Amino acid sequence: MKQDVVIVGGGLAGLYAALTLDTSLKIVVFTKHTLEEANSFLAQGGIAAAIDNEDKPEYHLIDTLNAGKEVCNLEAINVLVNEAEENIEHLHELGVEFDRENGKLSLTREGGHSRFRILHIDGDATGKGIMDALIRKAKTRPNISIVENSFCADLLVKDNRCVGVKVLMDDNTINDFYAKAVILAAGGIGMVYGITTNTVAATGDAIAMADRAGVKITDMEFIQFHPTVFHNLENKRFLISEAVRGEGGFLRNIHGERFMHRYDERLELAPRDIVARAIFYEMELTKADHVYIDLTSMSAELITRRFPNITAKCREYGLDIMKEMIPVSPAQHYCMGGIATDLEARTNLAGLFACGETACTGVHGANRLASNSLLEAIVFANRAAKMINSTIHGIECPKSIAMITKEKISECRCDVEAEKNIIQMTMRKYAGIIRSQAGLKKCLSILDDSAKLLEKKKCRNKDYLECVNILTTAKLITESALARKKSIGAHYMINETGAVE
Repeated sequence: MKQDVVIVGGGLAGLYAALTLDTSLKIVVFTKHTLEEANSFLAQGGIAAAIDNEDKPEYHLIDTLNAGKEVCNLEAINVLVNEAEENIEHLHELGVEFDRENGKLSLTREGGHSRFRILHIDGDATGKGIMDALIRKAKTRPNISIVENSFCADLLVKDNRCVGVKVLMDDNTINDFYAKAVILAAGGIGMVYGITTNTVAATGDAIAMADRAGVKITDMEFIQFHPTVFHNLENKRFLISEAVRGEGGFLRNIHGERFMHRYDERLELAPRDIVARAIFYEMELTKADHVYIDLTSMSAELITRRFPNITAKCREYGLDIMKEMIPVSPAQHYCMGGIATDLEARTNLAGLFACGETACTGVHGANRLASNSLLEAIVFANRAAKMINSTIHGIECPKSIAMITKEKISECRCDVEAEKNIIQMTMRKYAGIIRSQAGLKKCLSILDDSAKLLEKKKCRNKDYLECVNILTTAKLITESALARKKSIGAHYMINETGAVE
C-alpha cells in the first residue's frame, strides 16, 4: 500500500502536520486508538505565545532557557518563540477559537513565565478545543485518510532510508505501508511509569521503533513529573493545571501549612521540577502521600470561568473546590528527550521526521517550561510539513518487495500485564523524581531481567509489543540517567548520604 506521507500519531503534532502538508499529497494518519484518546486532548493550561503588547519573543526565550538550563538548544528556542504568532494565526484559520475577554485574546500566566502569555480554550480545556477543531478540518480534506485502532509496530528501512511503517491492524493482521516520507508524532511515554497524567496509549512506541531502526535518541534522562495531579487511593489521576497556581492557588501540606517558601523564592510559580521536588520532600517530612492545592481564597466567579472542567471533575469525586482543598501529588507528565531532530524536524534517518513529545528538538532542555509543549508541537510540525512540501516531489515511492503479510497474530504466551507492572514499579522507585547511581544500576539490572523473559516468550500481538516498547523506553531513560552524573533540571541525583550530586 503506497501513499506520499505516513504520519504515526493523531494528536496535535500529527494532525497539524497533515493539515499543513500540500493538499495534492496523499496522506495517511495512523492512530493507535481513536483520535479522541490522544494525549493532546488532556492538555489543560494552554499554549504559550508572546503576543501581548507587554511581551516579546526575547522574554519568552529567557523564561524557556531559565527553565531548561544550559542544555537547551538556543537556535531551536529562537525558532519556537519567533514562529509562535504565525502558527497561532494558522490555528485560527483552521477553526481554533481561543478564549477572549472584551474582544481581546485572554492570556494567563503559569509557573516559570515572567509575563501573561498563555492562550486557553474554555478556561482549562485547551487541548480538547484545539483537537476538536483540527479533527473537524482533517475530516473535510479528501487527501487525508485517518486509520484508527492501528498499531505501528516498526519502521520499514531500505538503503538507509525510511520507506514506510509496518502496521498491526484492528483485524489482527500485519500490513506494510510505503511512503516517500514518514512523520513520527506518537506522543509520550507515561505508561513507562504507570502513575501518569498520560493516556494508556502513551507507551513510548515511536521512540522504541526509532531506536530499533538505529535512529538517534537523546536526553531521555529528562522526565518531567507534574507536581499537582489529583490524588486518590484508586489511582484515578487527572491533571490539576499549572494555571491553577498561576491564578493564585496555594500549596499546603497535610497540616494546612504553606511550604513553598522553604524551597524557592518564586513560591508556587517556581518551575515544575522545583515544585515537584518540594512536594516530594514535604510529603516525606509529614509522612503523607499527598499535599493540597488551595483555591478557597479565589472568587467563585474566577474558579467557574477559568477552571470549569477541573471543577466538574473534582465534583465527580465529591469535592467542592470552592470550599475544600484538592489533594494532589506528583505524577509522570512529559518526556523532554526523544528522537533527535534538526530545526526542520528531520532525524538522522533519511525520509524520517519527528515532532511533538516524541521528538527532542532541544527546546525544553532539562525541564520544559509550562505550556511550551503545544507550541513546540505546532511550530515543528509546521516546519516538517514545509520541508516535505518542498522536497517530496523528487522522491520515488519504493516498490513493494513482497513484504506485505496477512498473518494472524497468535495469543501471547507471556503474562504481559505482570511484566509491565514490574517495569513501572521499578521505574517509579529508581528512576523517578529523586535518583541515585546505585538505584539506577539496580533499575537497569531488573529491566535486563525483564528483557530476557520477554525475549523467551516472544510473540507479536499488541499487548506484547507495547510491553516491549515500554521496556525499551525504560532502558533508554535509565541508561541516559546513569550517564549524567550531576543533577540538572528534572534530572535530580543524590549520593549515598542523600546530598545532591
